[in-house]
Amino acid sequence: MKASELRELPLIELEAKKNDLKEEFLRLRCGHVSRQLADVIMIKKTRRNIARINTVLNEKQKQLSQAKTDE
Repeated sequence: MKASELRELPLIELEAKKNDLKEEFLRLRCGHVSRQLADVIMIKKTRRNIARINTVLNEKQKQLSQAKTDE
């Protein structure tokens, strides 16, 4: 998932995606610890996707706060 795609999504949907990815990250980590996970790179990809979503959320929140201060 690309940051440009994430920027088009509303805040509520971004939060939902973030929660889903956090749950998936936890499941992947548990699978890795119990040696049931074959594709370890998915942990890295999921962690980076969470970071991308956090970045976009912070950008949107800054835009909202700037819009409020401009009024």
